[in-house]
Amino acid sequence: MNTDSLALAAVSESLNSKAYAMVPRVLSADECMALIDGYDMEALYRNTINMKRYRFGEGEYKYFSYPLPNIVETLRTSFYPTLAKIANTWMKALHMENVYPETHQQFIGDCHSKNQHRPTPLILKYAAGGFNTLHQDLYGEIFFPFQMIIALTQEGVDYEGGALVLTEQVPRAQSKASVVKLNQGDAAIITTNFRPVQGSRGYYRASMKHGVSEVTAGVRYTLGIIFHDAA
Repeated sequence: MNTDSLALAAVSESLNSKAYAMVPRVLSADECMALIDGYDMEALYRNTINMKRYRFGEGEYKYFSYPLPNIVETLRTSFYPTLAKIANTWMKALHMENVYPETHQQFIGDCHSKNQHRPTPLILKYAAGGFNTLHQDLYGEIFFPFQMIIALTQEGVDYEGGALVLTEQVPRAQSKASVVKLNQGDAAIITTNFRPVQGSRGYYRASMKHGVSEVTAGVRYTLGIIFHDAA
């Protein structure tokens, strides 16, 4: 696992300009396979969601239980401090009072104070025909402005299609879409709810959503690292 690859300046610039940032080779191929191999170990998970049932798309995902697997816990706690610095900069730009603490443990304490106790990291599985509708992963009153999506399988080898799709809606304008492709082990840091955009009268909020385009062949697995807990 590579937890030293999050350069504050580069990630901040990319998030500010594109609303997402790429972090290559966060997980090794062996670590990706270990997570996939654990997908059928029901004791690891608190809930399984059939996406079609809830009209979220076509596929399945599972939320991990506490205690989280070591890989998942390490990713959550190691990447949080750098992202919290960027998050606090965003809050200041938008004149919001939110202040994110320095450590993930402190932030989880804030979540628990609002009765948000359920862990949110998850693994998603899409077979051919699978997709995910545009959405936001909020889960409660307290949420973190960023989350990570890590590819556990390789496009062109394990599956075809299935690109990460991001949309940005600014006031009184059409939505902008971005398509992000990840190699196995790579991570995309994306915005959870909104991002600051410079306007003629200062910064304003641009609403963000994300989803997954249709998988046309094979099976696509991804790991989602959401930093806040759910109500």
